[in-house]
Amino acid sequence: MNPHAKLISTLSLLLGTTITISSNHWVMAWTGLEINTLAIIPLISKSHHPRAIEATIKYFLVQATASALLLFSSMSNAWTTGQWDITQLTHPVSCLLLTIAIAMKLGLVPFHFWFPEVLQGSSMTTALLLSTALKFPPITILFLTSHSLNPTLLTTMAITSAALGGWMGLNQTQIRKILAFSSIAHMGWMAIIIIYNPNLTLLTFYLYTLMTATVFLTLNTTKALKLTTMMISWTKTPMLNATLMLALLSLAGLPPLTGFLPKWLIIQELTKQEMTTAATIMALLSLLGLFFYLRLAYYSTITLPPNTVNHMKQWHMDKTTSTLLSSLTSLTTLLLPLSPMILTAL
Repeated sequence: MNPHAKLISTLSLLLGTTITISSNHWVMAWTGLEINTLAIIPLISKSHHPRAIEATIKYFLVQATASALLLFSSMSNAWTTGQWDITQLTHPVSCLLLTIAIAMKLGLVPFHFWFPEVLQGSSMTTALLLSTALKFPPITILFLTSHSLNPTLLTTMAITSAALGGWMGLNQTQIRKILAFSSIAHMGWMAIIIIYNPNLTLLTFYLYTLMTATVFLTLNTTKALKLTTMMISWTKTPMLNATLMLALLSLAGLPPLTGFLPKWLIIQELTKQEMTTAATIMALLSLLGLFFYLRLAYYSTITLPPNTVNHMKQWHMDKTTSTLLSSLTSLTTLLLPLSPMILTAL
């Protein structure tokens, strides 16, 4: 891809995200989302592979539909209340349309179908952007309008997202699809708590972004795209694969790693809100995700190929790991002792 085109796309992504998260007017928020959509399309389709083109078309159609629904929601709310302020969303139909639009942008069930396919057709770095940076503006809009949304609808969508994200990830062999269903499950954890404690949703998103960036950048370094190639990537960078195992276990939410913190706090908050049943269901559904995270961790480090594989072994190469990746790995595994300080900041 032309460096100038890549620079323009990256700057447009930063501009669109900044416009959306800093605006109080619905039209400006919609403008930022549209800039984001147009900026990521060249990055998805840059390989010119038929699967990448298919992913680009799917992404564009879904995002255009979601943006149109968001604009229609804000217009209907302005028609009845005379307000274009994001925090003044009061009309019931507008709240329902906004929930649908944000669910489509985030990949919440039942609007999740596009997300695994788009991630599978993208490169690792583009998939990382789709899983983290491009979900920040919709999360921000959800944060600003959380007091107006329907708790029952959001709770239902969150529980079904956690269930489907865990269940569908069990029979996948493509790592990007596994991480896509992992993202759907994590979005369920964020959606269930946003009405009761929006700050906790943002904390969960930040920690999810940190852990997902670690996993994606590590996989991008080892060039592992499938479970079969992941099994033999330990010969290339043994130490990096060992830290990948810890990052995957952190993403699964196992103590004493960083990923345990958001799930612990969300279950605690749900219990305070007398939603013990929902908290129990979410905790049980996280076991589904734990299974495929453990399988990924097992393939990355704990096991060796039990028989002759059809792939050429990639022997150890003297490559220095980037400072960014080592910093991310440290934060992904060691942030839990800082939880008292994080709790006081919430």
